[in-house]
Amino acid sequence: MLEALRKEIWRLHLELPGNGLVTWTSGNVSGRDPETGFVVIKPSGIRYEDLTPESMCVVDLDGKLIEGKNKPSSDTFAHLYVYRHRPDVNGIVHTHSTFATAWAAVGRSIPPVLTAICDEFGGSIPVGAYAIIGGDEIGQEIVRSIGSSPAILMKNHGVFTIGKTPEAAVKTAVMVEDVARTVFYALQLGQPDEIPAEEVARANRRYLEEYGQS
Repeated sequence: MLEALRKEIWRLHLELPGNGLVTWTSGNVSGRDPETGFVVIKPSGIRYEDLTPESMCVVDLDGKLIEGKNKPSSDTFAHLYVYRHRPDVNGIVHTHSTFATAWAAVGRSIPPVLTAICDEFGGSIPVGAYAIIGGDEIGQEIVRSIGSSPAILMKNHGVFTIGKTPEAAVKTAVMVEDVARTVFYALQLGQPDEIPAEEVARANRRYLEEYGQS
């Protein structure tokens, strides 16, 4: 079932350790199949080098295991809540990447002090309130607090990113850590100026409409 999506989600999982976003078994990627509504997600507690397309779990939007021999990620219900309430989202990533999670630990949003933040995020990367792991609570807080951003820092926890596709969500997760690291270092040198809101909006619009190949 969903062989192509299983392969894609397996491949995208390898991007997380490859980009230094996770350690050991932490973190996960999921993708929703637009036709069936089923979601493919990482199995719980299995190391990245041991993952295969066949080891991925297929669940429905209520969390019922449709196919797979492994137990799904402990974050599954958070992902599913987002999918049920954001029909525009077909990919979700969760990481504990070092610099972004440091911002989450102190409950600070990442301000738009870089053009890369304007382009990719369209403003500050927000922080959601602390929420317990294992149920809908994290998903509820993501939906409540993420706004128009493709990423959110969950207080005392880590990073969640969303996208129209699983690959888009993974790209955003890579970008979150990149800008979190750069802004952290900038703060060691002084207080960077925030880019004015109208320029943030212009840069984001240009990036969405003109960047890349048509």
